[in-house]
Amino acid sequence: MKNKILICEEKASFTVGKTFYRPQSKITRDLGVLAASVYKKKHGNLRVLDVMTGCGIRSLRYYLESDADYIWANDSNPENQAVIEDNLSDILQNKKGKVTYQNANNIFFNCSNNKDYYDLVDVDAFGSPNPYLITALWGTKIGGLIYVTSTDGRKGTGHLPEKCLQTYGSYGRSHPAAQEQVLRLIIGSTLQQAATLGLGIEPIFSFFSGKNYRVMLRLLPKINLSLDNYGFLGYCHHCGEYQNISYQQLGKLTCYYQEEDKAYNYTISGPMWLGNLHNKVYLKTMQNLAINLKWTKVTNLLSTMINESNFPSYFYTLGEIGKRGKLDIPKRSQLIENLENHGFQATNTHINPQAIKTNATLKQCIQIAKEL
Repeated sequence: MKNKILICEEKASFTVGKTFYRPQSKITRDLGVLAASVYKKKHGNLRVLDVMTGCGIRSLRYYLESDADYIWANDSNPENQAVIEDNLSDILQNKKGKVTYQNANNIFFNCSNNKDYYDLVDVDAFGSPNPYLITALWGTKIGGLIYVTSTDGRKGTGHLPEKCLQTYGSYGRSHPAAQEQVLRLIIGSTLQQAATLGLGIEPIFSFFSGKNYRVMLRLLPKINLSLDNYGFLGYCHHCGEYQNISYQQLGKLTCYYQEEDKAYNYTISGPMWLGNLHNKVYLKTMQNLAINLKWTKVTNLLSTMINESNFPSYFYTLGEIGKRGKLDIPKRSQLIENLENHGFQATNTHINPQAIKTNATLKQCIQIAKEL
């Protein structure tokens, strides 16, 4: 390619041409590289299927930085061929992979038909990943990883609840922790789809970048969908409290507001994943790699994600605490410290820089914030 302008991202040098490349998404590629590297070190082999490769940057980084043994890069637009094959020329020349130009679902069908399963399947879709969720399972090795993207937060955050129902098979309502809800809808939808195949799903990590949602999942050999991890999230618009609600509790729970001696109905979203957003052990191993690479930003992000792993399926914003408590918005670090001094668990959340995750109720957060 003549007069090509090279872009560098970590070990990768590549061109973009007329293909899609978003520099701001580098951190999601960093996380993918780290997760793939951990998998390779544990299993000794890493075959990657990148079905929406764009300019090929993800495939190139998996090859150079995660020591992938084989890369299958695919893009639905054959007009990107020159750019992609130039960027992935080392992979092709060393016979460490191939490039195709097909619809992603055709690729997954061929994988299933040929029993050609991959250790990491990357589905960087535009919009919702759901048209590819069940088919992506066809191309994933048991125990392997599936990395999915959603760029359409409006459906899952309650702005378009009927569209959410069409996409996820769930009804998403609006509330202050709705960004976390989108992550849980993606996981829950994949969990339910996997269960139809007699398989299970475990989130390795769940990440919201401020615009896009990225979830790394592990495919399990047995169904793990249960009434404990797949259900509904209730939110009381009157008092701001949350409640996980199982299928068995539907229609039986109300939010009792003691100050008025009244009960209010929860606004219910779901069904969705109610378990942990991240696998803490896997993230700690990823963090050790990030430290060795001196990736400070990713290391700090992983620290936050590790700390928020085992908290309830929602968060409280500082704005809600201030508004409902009729007080100045508290400083997050001081509020977390005070909650811990009162015997509660509390931490930052990466999803919202002005929010906390805690096992305290909103009412308890307000009472403790007033002490500040």
